[in-house]
Amino acid sequence: MGKFFFCFFFSFLSILPLPLLKPVVALPLYTNSRWIVDEDGARVKLACVNWPSHLEAVVAEGLSKQPVAMISKKIGSMGFNCVRLTWPLFLATNQSLASLTVRQSFQRLGLLESIAGFQANNPSMVDLPLISAYQAVVSGLADNNVMVILDNHLSKPGWCCSSFDGNGFFGDQYFNPDLWVQGLTRMATMFRGVTNVVGMSLRNELRGPKQNVKDWYRYMQKGAEAVHSANPDVLVIVSGLSYDTDLSFVLKQELELTFTGKLVFEMHWYGFTDGSAWETGSPNQVCGRVVESVMRRGGVLLEKGWPLFVSEFGVDQRGTNVNDNRYLNCFFGLAAELDFDWALWTLVGSYYTREGVIGLEEFYGLLNWNWCEVRNSSFLQRISALQSPFQGPDLSDARPHKVIFHPATGLCIVWKSVFEPLTLGPCPESDAWSYTPQKTLIMKETYFCLQADGPGNPGKLGIICTEPGSKWESISDSKMHLSTKLGDGTTVCLDIDSSNNIVTNACKCLSGDNKCDPGSQWFKIVNATNISTRPLIQISSNLDLNGAEHAS
Repeated sequence: MGKFFFCFFFSFLSILPLPLLKPVVALPLYTNSRWIVDEDGARVKLACVNWPSHLEAVVAEGLSKQPVAMISKKIGSMGFNCVRLTWPLFLATNQSLASLTVRQSFQRLGLLESIAGFQANNPSMVDLPLISAYQAVVSGLADNNVMVILDNHLSKPGWCCSSFDGNGFFGDQYFNPDLWVQGLTRMATMFRGVTNVVGMSLRNELRGPKQNVKDWYRYMQKGAEAVHSANPDVLVIVSGLSYDTDLSFVLKQELELTFTGKLVFEMHWYGFTDGSAWETGSPNQVCGRVVESVMRRGGVLLEKGWPLFVSEFGVDQRGTNVNDNRYLNCFFGLAAELDFDWALWTLVGSYYTREGVIGLEEFYGLLNWNWCEVRNSSFLQRISALQSPFQGPDLSDARPHKVIFHPATGLCIVWKSVFEPLTLGPCPESDAWSYTPQKTLIMKETYFCLQADGPGNPGKLGIICTEPGSKWESISDSKMHLSTKLGDGTTVCLDIDSSNNIVTNACKCLSGDNKCDPGSQWFKIVNATNISTRPLIQISSNLDLNGAEHAS
């Protein structure tokens, strides 16, 4: 009992800072060029978190620790508007598996403690069939106005992924293409009319020795058409090859479909995708090289008018992993610049069982082991900048401008008054800037421009914008050092002090030194409009859990 109220207290605290009024999304969702929009044509930025339900138990993780309603409410209170809810193909195609109750699933795995926790926290679900329990989670998210993307993560329940696990590509041991289309059709049909299910991701991380472009087109077309035919309301989300890091082939040949306005591409990007390069190499050089690769292999689709959903990224939430920390600064810079949709890996604080370890703690998880407290509150504050859209398709009432974004903090440069220094603050409170062809940064509707006043001194606003220290250029391989040349020929870069005030200092980490962290001096000039609010949806679940359809 005490544990429940302790968690409730933290949930209550986390809800307090959020705005009380938010606009309503008109579902279903569509695509408009590179944007995901609602029925009224307004931008809806997917700011999602991954909630795994594809491991051996085939139950959404954490329900032995906390009630589904509390977890769902927590997701919304942390600023996320959607969940990428994973599922294994066999849940939709194997009647024997789908009809097992939650209790029976745990019993066959010897997870007796999980049964007791489930009975205490979610008693109405413990004797539901697995497929009905999955539906109950979707319903719980609907009750808390959270959108859902159904992600077919693999076929055989278990941890993902390996190139030789039999789940990687069409024709692998557990990946029969016809069965896959059948499973997609059943899930699309089951959730037709369930308004908070806004998208279906066809398959996670295609990979392995059998992967090839010809079969990708052949089967992805079949899967996409099957989903759209069964449920024309959902977005159809398509992954690439090589663990979902490569969509470059789509530039040469489009995916031919009979429908429009629903296709979204997805890709993944982690720090470990590039091994230990972030820790062993120069962060500037690695960031420049990796961003070029990400753009070439998928990011360029945005420029071609296709929505791109980065459906997995994440870091060790303890903040002690140098490789992850440096990667994240680079990721935040590109995420703000491109303003793509995304899903963080992961919500999970701990697993029922993973790779043979019962109760394994997940350090990439937003929540801690008991699913009660946020593991890293500063990360949550930082990512809030990316939960709101910077841009959108409707510019009729917008004021196109720039904001100056600081990836390491998730904040933007703000000017509060003539009596206070330039500082970092929430991006929705940022001043509107313009970046002129002469490379000056001018505060819109004023005569003021950003100027440097020497190493170690605060950045300032001036009105003579042709004098030295007024021209700002992006330098270094990362293109995130904003530098200017002073009257004596000295070059300085924008920086922050210990109070997050804007200063200028000698530019650091421009060489190949892998011990130098340039994070404080990384800034990104980001295109923005007056769009600054996170969307909220008003939805109801149409699922009948007692008479739920079972897979066969």
